[in-house]
Order: sequence, then C-alpha cells, then structure tokens
Amino acid sequence: MKTLLIVDPSLGLAGSYLVKTVLSAAAAENGLILTKNPAEADLVVVTGDTIPADNTLNGKRVYLGNTEQALHAPEDFFRQAKADAKPYQIPATDLSCDTKRIVAVTACPTGVAHTFMAAEAIETEAKKRGWWVKVETRGSVGAGNVITPEEVADADLVLIVADIDVDLAKFAGKPMYRTSTSLVLKKTAQEFDKALVDAKLFEPERQDAKAGQGEESTGVYRHLLTGVSYMLPMVVAGGLCIALSFAFGITAFKEPGTLAAALMQIGGGSAFALMVPVLAGYIAFSIADRPGLTPGLIGGMLAASTNAGFIGGIIAGFLAGYTAKLISAKVKLPQSMSALKPILIIPLFASLITGLIMIYVVGKPVAGIMAGLTHWLSNMGTTNALLLGAILGGMMCADMGGAVNKAAYAFGVGLLSSQTYAPMAAIMAAGMVPPLAMGVATLIARKKFDSVQRESGKAALVLGLCFISEGAIPFAVRDPMRVLPCCIVGGAVTGAISMAVSAQLMAPHGGLFVLLIPGAITPVLGYLMSIIVGTLLGGLAYAMLKRPEPATAKA
Repeated sequence: MKTLLIVDPSLGLAGSYLVKTVLSAAAAENGLILTKNPAEADLVVVTGDTIPADNTLNGKRVYLGNTEQALHAPEDFFRQAKADAKPYQIPATDLSCDTKRIVAVTACPTGVAHTFMAAEAIETEAKKRGWWVKVETRGSVGAGNVITPEEVADADLVLIVADIDVDLAKFAGKPMYRTSTSLVLKKTAQEFDKALVDAKLFEPERQDAKAGQGEESTGVYRHLLTGVSYMLPMVVAGGLCIALSFAFGITAFKEPGTLAAALMQIGGGSAFALMVPVLAGYIAFSIADRPGLTPGLIGGMLAASTNAGFIGGIIAGFLAGYTAKLISAKVKLPQSMSALKPILIIPLFASLITGLIMIYVVGKPVAGIMAGLTHWLSNMGTTNALLLGAILGGMMCADMGGAVNKAAYAFGVGLLSSQTYAPMAAIMAAGMVPPLAMGVATLIARKKFDSVQRESGKAALVLGLCFISEGAIPFAVRDPMRVLPCCIVGGAVTGAISMAVSAQLMAPHGGLFVLLIPGAITPVLGYLMSIIVGTLLGGLAYAMLKRPEPATAKA
C-alpha cells in the first residue's frame, strides 16, 4: 500500500528528520511503501495536531496520529493508521459573508514608499467594507506590525501585495490572493473584489502555490526585483562611503593610512565588491529558496571577478536559481538521505554547474559587453547623453514606481557596480519630478483643486524631495490623461539636463537629502537646475491643462 507521510512541521528540521527516519523503517514492516506523490497515495498518515488544508488530500484515507506514539511505538502507530483512517474532505472556506477578517503583507523593492502606501490603501478599503484587517509591512527596516499565528488562524483571507519574493510559510493552508503594489494603489476596490473570487489555498511545497499573483509580480520580473531589493542598502551605504572619501579630495584615498583611504576601502573595496554577488545570490534565492543562495552568491562573485558586472550577475543569479530548482525537483534520494539534499547535493552541484558556465561560457563575452557599455557611457557625445537622459527620465515618470519605472531604476543601480554614476543621477532627478510637479501645480492653480487635492499636493512636495515618485499617484489615478504626459515630459527634460551637465550620483536613493553628504552629488548647482526646470515644466503644464473640480469651479 502506497503511503504519504506528513510530519508536523513545528518539530523543526532535526525533529522532523528523526520522526521520518523512525517511521520510514517501521513502514516497510507494515507492508507500506512511502511515496512523496499525493496523487498515488492510498493512505495518508499525518503526525501532529492538525491535517493540512491540502486539496490533494480530498477523498484520500487520512489518519491523524500523535507524534509521541509514532516515535515510541511506530509499528502500532501504522497498524492503527491502517485501521482507523477515514476519507478526508477539506473544510470549505466561505468568503461570501459580509464581515471578514483579512491579513495582508506588503513589500516593494526599496521597502520604502510602495510598501507603506499599499498598506494604507488596504487598511482604508477594508474599513470602508467593515472588515477587520491587519497589514504586515516588509520594509527596508524589516517586518513591521507582524501578524501573529493566532491572527493567521482566525483570518478568512490572506492578501499578498508584493513586487518581490517574501516568506509566506506561516500562511500555509489559508486562502491567498497575490497581486502587486501598483495595482493595489491604483485599483484597490477591484483588487479586493478579485481576491474574493480568485483566492486559492496556499500550499508551500507545491509549485502552483503562487497562482493568483498579479501579472506584474510574477516570474523573471519578481526574481530580478528581489535581487535588487537586497542589493540596494549595500549600494547606498557603499556609495555614500565613497562620496565621503571624495570629500577629502578626489585622489585623497590613494594615500595609505588616511581616513579617505579607509572610507574608500569600506565603500569601494567592500560594499561595492559585494553588490553583484548579493544581486545574484538573492535572485537565485527568489527562484529556489535557500538552496539557491550559495550557488547564486558564488556565481555573482565570479561575475564580479571576471568583470562581467551586473549583467553577468543577473545571468549568474538566474542560472544558479533554476539549476538549484531543477536539481531539487529531479534528484531523488532515499528517505534516510533526504536531509543531505539542501545542505550538500544542491549547493555543491548547482555551484559547480553555475561556476563552470560563468568561467568558460558567460564571463568573457559579458565582460566585453560591459566594457563596451561602460566605454560608451563614459565617452558619449552630447547628443547621445541628452537622448539617454531623456529616455531614462521619461521611463521614471511613466508609471510612478511600476514596471517601467523599476526597469530604469534597476539599470541605473546596476551601472554603479562599474563606477558609472551619470545615469543614476538622471534617474533619481527625474524620479523626483512627478510629485514635485503636482505639488507646484496645486500651488499655482489652487482654485482648480479641491481641499483634499491641495493637501495631497503639500504631501507630494515632501515625498518628491525624498525621491518617492509615488507621491504623484493620487493625481495620476484621478486624471491620468493629463498628469502622465506632463510628468513624462518634465522627467525627460530633467534627465536630459542632468546628463548634459555630467551630473554624478554616488547613492541611488535619498533624494535631495543626499546633498547633506559632501561629494554625493556633483555638480550640485547643475543637478538642482535640472530638477527645478523639469518640475516647473511639468507643474505649469498641468496647472494649465487641469480642469477645475466641480466643487471649486465657482471659486
């Protein structure tokens, strides 16, 4: 009789391994053949307190037994299992009732703006509907407002609003709906309605567990953003350390033993050296979980050492992740040796495959591409610089933190690993334009905006100074046909001017507050001019195009 054995996950790795080892030996004596495939199991034996809410168990003969009995009398345990197992039906979940309890997790690549704005949108919409809600934010400083196991158990629905990979193990067996932060910000009510219809039980060990994700947060895009999100704090810290070193003089770090040399060693020699390995490691982590981390880090280090740069790091991350995932799925080991797979088999062979491909196949060609790209960026003429700046600037303003915005941002951050700082300057300058322009428009044409919009304009000014493009979202959602073109034009002009004055930015976040670090932005006046011109252009254009709100038309 083929038997599926499910061990209580709360026992931990060591406890689960012990129970599996004891029961595996006893199963053969009871004429049972253990299988890992639920579809072919004739009997399902569960140790612990609860049967997992798994659709594949429906109709199966299931027995729930005590873990202690399984350890001390395994033969009796299996005899009782065969005798007492009963057909199982997963409990139905009713999401159609009026009052619901929902828990949610929000996360974005930078862990700053979208994370918390999405949380606020969820809370506001849930309160409108009279639902109980708790939102856990996975921001740049870690998890906030953490959801407890008791709250998970009582929840009717789990909302995962994330653009990156997040740990969802504690939500196993709950109805879950996944989407992106930008969709929740723009279409909050519609996403809530979709969640009620499309939510599916989350089963961590099944590949289809991620069904129901929003299109923008799936596949390659999500894996890449996960890598960027883990790399970003290192880029910021390293870039600012390099900027502080330059504050003592551009070549001061060449003098051994000086503070400038120490700062350069921290920023350039250590933080920036780890950028590409961390990017690759966490791309692989997003794809294959922990087994992918080691080969990803190794592949990223090889990309850095062969001068393949961030492009090589991205290739190494995906190569390591999918290799580790393939080995995990295809390599079958006896039950007694299964614990070796995540700590020995997968890291060893995935690292070997990734490393050899990076050295003999990927390294040199990609290093040539990176060298050519770096040379072109460093020596481009004025026309090309203006064009590149305009394209990057327009992309930053196209969707206020959406897919196009993040693609441009990831490109600029990646170039920092090859000491190319101009594109990042244009990107951050242009990213500040949308909220600043909307704030300026509410000041210039006050009579066209109602009181709520004027207050939003004040907040947008502050968010713009912090390089939080999402501050313009309330305006873009309400009037996209006028707001977006004005912002895109303003951002494109800002990006072009930034490239024209050869602005350099050492840190990829922080907005104008980075100016407090000497040397972080150069030249300061040219950089500020680019932001001011783009902001005024976008703000004045929208002030003219904006139609008065009905309540303010007579003002």
